[in-house]
Amino acid sequence: MHHGQLNYISVKEQMEILSRGTVEIIPEEELKEKIERSIKENRPLKVKMGADPSAPDLHLGHTVPLRKLRQFQQLGHEIYFLIGDFTGMIGDPTGRSQTRKRLTKEEVIKNAETYKRQIFKILDPDKTKIVFNSEWCSRMNFSDVLELTAHYTVARMLERDDFSKRYKEGKPISMVEFMYPLIQGYDSVMLKADVEIGGTDQKFNLLVGRDLQREYGQDAQVVMTMPLLEGTDGINKMSKSLGNYIGISEEPDQIFGKIMSIPDSLILKYFELLTDVPIDTIKKYERQMKEGENPRNIKVILGKTIVSQYYNENEAEKAFVEFERIFKEKGLPDEIEEYKINGKTTLIEVLIESKLLPSKSEVRRMLAQNAISIDGQRVVNENLELNEGEAKIIKVGKRKFLKVT
Repeated sequence: MHHGQLNYISVKEQMEILSRGTVEIIPEEELKEKIERSIKENRPLKVKMGADPSAPDLHLGHTVPLRKLRQFQQLGHEIYFLIGDFTGMIGDPTGRSQTRKRLTKEEVIKNAETYKRQIFKILDPDKTKIVFNSEWCSRMNFSDVLELTAHYTVARMLERDDFSKRYKEGKPISMVEFMYPLIQGYDSVMLKADVEIGGTDQKFNLLVGRDLQREYGQDAQVVMTMPLLEGTDGINKMSKSLGNYIGISEEPDQIFGKIMSIPDSLILKYFELLTDVPIDTIKKYERQMKEGENPRNIKVILGKTIVSQYYNENEAEKAFVEFERIFKEKGLPDEIEEYKINGKTTLIEVLIESKLLPSKSEVRRMLAQNAISIDGQRVVNENLELNEGEAKIIKVGKRKFLKVT
């Protein structure tokens, strides 16, 4: 790997780029020293981020730490994207989540491919090493494991928020749960990580890595925590289960439409964490909104920027134009497919024959969700008669239209 580019950017500039959007850098001084040394020795820093081995479906919240990794890459550093397959193959033993089933080796490998497809929309494949912790964890024998546990005290473990809470409430904590932070920390020892990145909820585990590296005679990693991004509701952290997420594999118009639905209070945060727009420009947008600029206009810029990142500017423009047409004018897309009726027919037949919906069960599902309207009126009856000579516009869901003539 060629690392010539390490020398060009000063410590000060690297720190400015890298501290953008972070919640904490623990400790900041040490990161400066590490960068200084990496420039002097022309040796890239090793930056680690751990990921769950189950099949990912990445949304914008997940991209916050990934984008931080990408900034490290652009500065010439090495990224270790670590998939915790060892822990995944044991399965999560805690009483609370019976659902987390054990993964087989094949499943882990398949999930890793799914990860690659998605993370390489953000990371540079040539500067990303994907590693699995089973590589070293599976080889440990019982005395190695005991050696590892000897380096950490129960008191320190109980400082972790959720542990201390459960302990006080007399709720059980299994020994193997204590092993989780130790395994994560041991991964840092094995990789000799210089920096580890994770969400604010991971802070305790990230710090365990720091302690263990010291115990094993290494330089301690710097810990960088990134905020958990709120979803489109502006309240809860973005998550699949709450339906407030924006997936990075969604279609351009979906991504754009969802960005347009976020509350104004999130605009600046999304710019800072999800785009490369310079901080000065973001401050300019902030001023403009304070001075009365309609936040919606700034949101359009945000929507286009994000769609361009995952597709291209052309797609972003198309998504915007389509959005304006459908939502602003509550109007209709320019080109609506036409379907000619002969004599009498029913709504369900028209929807299937026109291929607007694939099957009767799908028609019924959409009707049950109140997702079908004719000329703006909601419809529930699948056998509604449609007659020759009456022009109507049928709308299914948010974005499907059919003109019946």
